[in-house]
Amino acid sequence: MSKRTAAKYKIDRRMGENIWGRAKSPVNRREYGPGQHGQRRKGKMSDFGTQLRAKQKLKGYYGDLTEKQFRRIYAEAERVRGDTGENLIGLLERRLDAVVYRAKFVPTIFAARQFVNHGHVEVNGQRVNIPSYRVREGDVISIRERSRQLAIVLEAVGLPERDVPDYLEADHNKMTATFVRTPALGDVPYAVHMEPNLVVEFYAKN
Repeated sequence: MSKRTAAKYKIDRRMGENIWGRAKSPVNRREYGPGQHGQRRKGKMSDFGTQLRAKQKLKGYYGDLTEKQFRRIYAEAERVRGDTGENLIGLLERRLDAVVYRAKFVPTIFAARQFVNHGHVEVNGQRVNIPSYRVREGDVISIRERSRQLAIVLEAVGLPERDVPDYLEADHNKMTATFVRTPALGDVPYAVHMEPNLVVEFYAKN
């Protein structure tokens, strides 16, 4: 369903990591980056490079958000009391497309964005077609009745690659999920190590 399959796999190869833990990721076969210079020997990365990479990896994970979108979310995380890195993760995980993906209603975060855009999702009984819509604790996210037998939904529910995290309560018989609480970094089932502290350092210096 996602139109961004190529972009998704390019992100994996650019990072040299299977950031979504997908069995079909090309990184499972070749760890070097894409393009004619992808196999060059990797030198030691600078602090700036390490921070930039952490930012690009986290930004890419959530459907390759634009820099403007990601910077706006970061600015909000910075304004909220508490640890900015943890706040950033919490805000990203409260996006409706992220919740739809975490609940295993679709197979990828890219598909989640398109699925929400096409009006297949309801929040507390009201249709919402904005992927960046921010859910709140206690909100009930559901797949519209006429969309529940779509192949993409049935495929995702049966995927063995990942489980629904405990900050969501999902009922795949009713195709609903309740957002129980805002997660901390340690609660989020990333397939690879994410470093929001380096993202904070990157924006603090740039």
